[in-house]
Amino acid sequence: MTSAAPLPAPGHMGVDYEQRVDFGRLRDYRLSRARASLEASECGAFLLFDFYNIRYVTQTWIGGALGDKMTRYALLTRGGEPMLWDFGSAARHHRLYSPWLDPANCHAGMLGMRGAIAPTAGLMVEAVRQIKGLLEDAGVADAPVGVDIVEPPFLFEMQRQGLTVVDSQQLMLDARQIKSADEIMLLTQAAAMVDGVYQDIVEVLKPGIRENEIVALANKRLYEMGSDQVEAINAVSGERCNPHPHNFSDRLIRPGDQAFFDIIHSFNGYRTCYYRTFSVGSATPSQRDAYTKAREWMDASISMIKPGVGTDQVAAVWPAATEFGFENEMAAFGLQFGHGLGLGLHERPIISRLNSMREPIELRPGMVFALETYCPASDGFSAARIEEEVVVTADGTRILTLFPAQDLVIANPY
Repeated sequence: MTSAAPLPAPGHMGVDYEQRVDFGRLRDYRLSRARASLEASECGAFLLFDFYNIRYVTQTWIGGALGDKMTRYALLTRGGEPMLWDFGSAARHHRLYSPWLDPANCHAGMLGMRGAIAPTAGLMVEAVRQIKGLLEDAGVADAPVGVDIVEPPFLFEMQRQGLTVVDSQQLMLDARQIKSADEIMLLTQAAAMVDGVYQDIVEVLKPGIRENEIVALANKRLYEMGSDQVEAINAVSGERCNPHPHNFSDRLIRPGDQAFFDIIHSFNGYRTCYYRTFSVGSATPSQRDAYTKAREWMDASISMIKPGVGTDQVAAVWPAATEFGFENEMAAFGLQFGHGLGLGLHERPIISRLNSMREPIELRPGMVFALETYCPASDGFSAARIEEEVVVTADGTRILTLFPAQDLVIANPY
C-alpha cells in the first residue's frame, strides 16, 4: 500500500522554526555505519578511492571534474579517525572549514591522475609507504586492507610493500544501503527540484525545440535551485525512442512525438534518477497503449515493495526480455530495472531479471531506490519510459517522485 502523504521536502535554508536536515547527525550516522562495517569485516582498515565512499566517511567533497581522476583517497582504521588526502589546496580548505576532521589528518595528495604522471615518478611508492606506516601505528598492518576501487600500479605497489588487499566496495555498499531520516529528506528535496523542472519541460515541449535545448533548460533550472551536480540528462524523442539510446541529441521535436527524459542530479550529494514520458501535442493509440503497459508494470512492482520481500519477487512481476523484443536479459538490462539511490546513482539494491533471480536481496526499511519500466510501442519507433523513486518503510512504500505519471501527459495539446 502506498501512503498518500508525501515525505517532507522542506526549504533548503537552515532555519530556527522548522526541523530540517541535521548535518551533524548525518555525518555521525554515515561514519558510524562505515565503522560498523569495518569492525564486522576481516579488514584492519579501509582505503577508499571511490568519491562517494570518501564523502560518506570524511564528509568532504570537491568539484566533480576530479571525480574520475583517482587522486583523492581516505583511510579509516579500526578505532581511528578518518584520514584524507586531497587535491592540493583542498586539503588546507578542509583544515579550515571541516572541523569534524582532525586538521592533522587532512593531507595534500597526488598519485598520478590516471597515469598522466607515470608511476615511475615515485608518488605511489611514497603514498603506500606513508599508508603502511599509519597502519603500523594503528596496529593493523598485518590485517588485510579493504580497497574499493584502485589503479593497477597502486595495487601492485601495495602488494610489493607487503600489504594484503581485499575488496571493501561490497562492505561500503552494504553500509550505505540503509538511509537515515536526514538522507531521505535530502533525497526528497532533490526529487522536488526535478518535479519543478518537469513543469518547465512540459511548458516548452513544442514542435521546433531541440532535445539539447531541453537539456540546457534542465541544467540551468537545477543549478539555479541549488543542485551541486547535474550528472546527466537523457532527452529522447520521436524515432529515437526505440531502442532507447540512453543519451540526448540535437533532434528537433515534432508534432505527435513521444518523448521521454531522465534527470540525474544531486542535492548535497543525494541523487535523483527520474524519468517521465510525454506526447507532444497529441498521442496515437499505439503510444497510449505502450504507456499503459509501462504504467501497469510500474504499479505491479511498487505493489511488491515491503520489508521482507526479495528483489527476485519484484523483478518477477516485470516482463522477460523476450516479451518486449530483446533476445536476452543482458540485451534488455536497465529497461525493467531498479537501483539504489544515495550518494551514488547505482547503489544497493540492484533489481533486474539479470541478477536478482540468482542472488536476491531482502528489502529492508530505510532502503531508497528507483524503479524503471520501458515499453516499446507497436508503431516500431515510439516507446514509454517511467521511473519512480521509492522509500521502503515499515508501514508501506513512500513515493518521492511526484510529477504526474499515472496517465500519459500530453504537452501543449492541439
